[in-house]
Amino acid sequence: MSVRTGARHRLGSIRLSLILLALVPAVTLTALWSVTTVRMFSEGLRLRAQTELSRSTGAMGTEAALALQRERRLSAAWLASPDGTRAALDAQRKRTDEAVGRLASRSEAIARAPARVSDRLYSVLGSLGSLEYYRGQVDHPTDITPGQALDHYTAIIDEQIHAFQELSQVDDGALTSRAGPLVALEHAAELVSQEDVRLTLAWPSGRMDHQEWAAFARSVHTRRWIVEDQIAPSLTGGAKTRTERILAGPEWQTLQSVEDQVLAARSAAGDSGIELPDTRRQWTTAMEKVSGAYAELIRQQSADLLTRSADEARGTLITAASLSAGGLIALLLCVVMSWRITRSLSRRLRGLRLATLSLAEERLPDVVARLERGEKVDVESATPPLDYGDDELGQVAQAFNTAQRTAVHTAVELADTRRGFRKVILGIARQSQNLVNMQLGTLDALERAHTDPDVLKGLYELDSTAAQLRRYEENLVIISGERPRRRWQEPVALADVLRNAVGEVAEYRRVELHTDAEAAVAPPAVADVIHLLAELIDNATAYSPAPRPVQVRAAMAGEDLVVEIEDRGLGLPEEDYASFNAQLAVEPQFDVVALADDLRLGMFVVARLAHRHGIAVTLRPSPSGGTTATVLIPHGIVVRGPLATGSPAPGGATPAPGADTPPAPHTVRPAGPVAVSRTEATAPAAGPPDGGPAPLPRRVPKTGPATGPREEPPDSPRPQEADDLAEFTAERAAASLGGFQRGTRRAHAEDAAAAGLPGTTDASGTTNGPGRTDGQSLPTTPSTPHAHPRTKETP
Repeated sequence: MSVRTGARHRLGSIRLSLILLALVPAVTLTALWSVTTVRMFSEGLRLRAQTELSRSTGAMGTEAALALQRERRLSAAWLASPDGTRAALDAQRKRTDEAVGRLASRSEAIARAPARVSDRLYSVLGSLGSLEYYRGQVDHPTDITPGQALDHYTAIIDEQIHAFQELSQVDDGALTSRAGPLVALEHAAELVSQEDVRLTLAWPSGRMDHQEWAAFARSVHTRRWIVEDQIAPSLTGGAKTRTERILAGPEWQTLQSVEDQVLAARSAAGDSGIELPDTRRQWTTAMEKVSGAYAELIRQQSADLLTRSADEARGTLITAASLSAGGLIALLLCVVMSWRITRSLSRRLRGLRLATLSLAEERLPDVVARLERGEKVDVESATPPLDYGDDELGQVAQAFNTAQRTAVHTAVELADTRRGFRKVILGIARQSQNLVNMQLGTLDALERAHTDPDVLKGLYELDSTAAQLRRYEENLVIISGERPRRRWQEPVALADVLRNAVGEVAEYRRVELHTDAEAAVAPPAVADVIHLLAELIDNATAYSPAPRPVQVRAAMAGEDLVVEIEDRGLGLPEEDYASFNAQLAVEPQFDVVALADDLRLGMFVVARLAHRHGIAVTLRPSPSGGTTATVLIPHGIVVRGPLATGSPAPGGATPAPGADTPPAPHTVRPAGPVAVSRTEATAPAAGPPDGGPAPLPRRVPKTGPATGPREEPPDSPRPQEADDLAEFTAERAAASLGGFQRGTRRAHAEDAAAAGLPGTTDASGTTNGPGRTDGQSLPTTPSTPHAHPRTKETP
């Protein structure tokens, strides 16, 4: 089972996650607040609009219905007794017209009303438009019967009652339920009025036909059911009290008694109709009072209902405003709290991030730099703790505190380990150097004491090997961060520097020197320049096939000195050149060696020496197919002007007191096929060994590149080189070297005498001049040539 190491889906930064975490509930609350506010305000405004519509149209419609009921009753009385007075009817018609006019003036409000309400009200207004016609039929019946004329009044009143019923259907359920009894009360009042009309038309004849009686009976039974089952149980408060007072009054009882008598008259009815009881006076008197009480009750109930509806609308709006304000405050509080929490967390996270970056980019590098300088570092003072509270973020900071303490402690331990390791290496190198220097001193003494060619040949080989071993030991010193002990007090000629560098290479016979530069190297940099050049020359000989030569050219470039070392090996890929040049451009550390695929200590040493003196070392392909190493020595360590090679000026290149030099002097001299392209003036010309030094053999440089790195057998020298080697025997080398040494000593002695300086005597008793370069005797017998490709670096 795999272990999850991180989140599979990421939203981005933690800041974005915090913002989204705060934004989602804020947006949700905003949406809920908006919907709730809009809905509550809409309900309140709609209820207020319905209340205003009921007040302007419903109440006026009710007044018009009551006026029509009274006009219908007076019209029925006029039709029953045409000889009576019309004053009451005419006055009521005026009041009816006023009520109808007020209703008709609300046409705009009717137009804005819901369709179910406006349709009813438009039907009422349409019926009222033909009211004058039916009034004319009441006054002078010509087209219709009186009953049909009165039925038109009934139709208008029914439409008004239904319109009022639609108006009472508001969005508030409580108001709708309270409006129900009022509608029932209007309906009951209309039924009583219809009973009155039928009885008023029948009183003059004293009879009622069966059809009229059936309509009367339906009205009575319907009205009684409405009053007993809908009005009485539903009314509350003052409306219930007033209704009960009407129902319990003598007038209501009189009406019910007359109704019972009329209903009972059918049992004794004949074909001529139903004879009515003689109760006209009682009915009329009771009807006047009951109709007035009904009208007053309806008006009061309508007013109360409209007042309550207005209060409900106002309360709904107030509640909506309060809840909206409260929701807005809560929303703003949520947004502010979310923003502050998000900002606080983001600030703490940013502080923790900056603290970690400060540790990674400033404090830890500073600690490492101090450790590299050898300073003592206190772990606690170098890792101040991060305090971010005790919550989860604080726990992360505490974990980071532990991590940074561990990192600094580990860095201190590694630095201590590295210093200890360097001390061990340095100690071994110093001890080995002492032994090598003793060996070189002994070899130098033996070389001076013997003239036997065979013995000298072996001594020269041992001398060269010891010189190489000394360079390897100095590599350890340089890697340890220290400087070699070899030092000079005066500038050393460039030719001597080049010869010393070549002398420390195993394949020195393959090196060809070319220089016309009249320059020297400043004393502080002599040892490092010799070592740097020796490493590069050794690298060139190691990665080019023998016996092909390695060209070393030196020339001035402005105020700087340029040395080029060219081999004829296989070369390197472009990316390897770029990698090596990048390593050589900076001061190397041990991690460069650790990260390399193979151990390249030579390049490590070259890079460290170059960085120490500001020397630029670059590698590039050579025209012959191999590699050219270009060494740019800055003018700060270059001394311009001619200096004699092999015989420095008095007081010159004498090793400093305490320097790491061999106990016996080592004279700088060309070795084997090494050639310098300017006239050597290091020793006077002389004859054979008994009369002076013989001239040294000079190797002719090759004039063209090799045709291929592996075409020649490793042990087959070229023709010219074979001739040179055939002539250059060990005996001739010994004679030449002996003459060169004697000439050099004579020149040193003369220089010292001219300067008034005493000569120096080495451990073997040989007197030497006061100034010389610290080189070693180089054997002149060629070694067995060998060739190998550039697959590794000289260690």
